[in-house]
Amino acid sequence: MSEVTRSLLQRWGASFRRGADFDSWGQLVEAIDEYQILARHLQKEAQAQHNNSEFTEEQKKTIGKIATCLELRSAALQSTQSQEEFKLEDLKKLEPILKNILTYNKEFPFDVQPVPLRRILAPGEEENLEFEEDEEEGGAGAGSPDSFPARVPAKIFFNQVSPGTLLPRLPSEPGMTLLTIRIEKIGLKDAGQCIDPYITVSVKDLNGIDLTPVQDTPVASRKEDTYVHFNVDIELQKHVEKLTKGAAIFFEFKHYKPKKRFTSTKCFAFMEMDEIKPGPIVIELYKKPTDFKRKKLQLLTKKPLYLHLHQTLHKE
Repeated sequence: MSEVTRSLLQRWGASFRRGADFDSWGQLVEAIDEYQILARHLQKEAQAQHNNSEFTEEQKKTIGKIATCLELRSAALQSTQSQEEFKLEDLKKLEPILKNILTYNKEFPFDVQPVPLRRILAPGEEENLEFEEDEEEGGAGAGSPDSFPARVPAKIFFNQVSPGTLLPRLPSEPGMTLLTIRIEKIGLKDAGQCIDPYITVSVKDLNGIDLTPVQDTPVASRKEDTYVHFNVDIELQKHVEKLTKGAAIFFEFKHYKPKKRFTSTKCFAFMEMDEIKPGPIVIELYKKPTDFKRKKLQLLTKKPLYLHLHQTLHKE
C-alpha cells in the first residue's frame, strides 16, 4: 500500500467516524453534512479512470456502494417518515469494510448499487452528452427542487461544504522557490446560480501531462452579484525551478447540474510560467472543454469577468 493510499484510507475512516458519532449523539445536521462530504469523495474515487486510481474495479464498486449507503443514511435522517429506511447500526457495519477495502473479498452486506448522484466527467466526456443549454448566453438555471430525483431530498444537493483535496506546502530547499496561489474569486454572469462550485487546480506540461498532484478547492465560501468567492490557498506541489519549460497552471471551475446529475466544468483559466510573480493577478476565462495543450482557446465572454488570484513566493 502506498503512502498516498494509506493516508486516503485514514482520512476516509476519520470522516466516517465523525459522521457516525454526530449521528449517535443526535447532531443530525452535522451528521448529514459529514456523510454527504464523504459520499462525494468516495463517488469521485469510484469513478476514477483506472490509471488514475490505486484501487481495482471491484474495489471501486464496493467504494461506490458505501457511498450509496451514506447517501441513504443521509436521506433517512432528512425524512419526515417515522420509520428510518437505513439505520445507523446498518451503516456501522460498513466501517471495517472501508478500513480494509484493499483486502475485502466478501459479499457486500446490503443490496445497493453504486449509482453516483454526482457524476464527475472525464475530460471530453461532457461534449458527448445531450446539449443542455448555452450557459453563458442563455443563462444556466440552477434547477428547482421539482427537478431533483424524487428519492433524494433536495437538501442533499445544497450546503455541502466539501473539505476539498488541498495539499500542504512542500518542505523548503536552499535556493528553491515555492509558490502559494490564493484563489480569491471568479467573475461569472450567473455566479449566484452555480450549485456547489469548486475549482480543480493542476499543473500540466505542453502535452497536457500532469506535473504535480491535482487538487480540488473546498466548495466556494460565498456567492454574491457576479462573483463566486473562494479565498483559499493552493500550495504548488513542485518547486518553481523544477517545472518544465512551457508548463502552465490550470484552474477549472466546476459546478453541479441537478437536471443532468453530474458535476460539470463551466470554464477554465490558466497561468503560464512567466506570469509567476508576487502579488495580485487576474486571468481570462475560456470556454470548455479544458484545452490543456492551449491550442484552441476561446474566451468565455466579452464581458470583463476574470479569475482573481494572489501569488506569494517563498524562497529559502
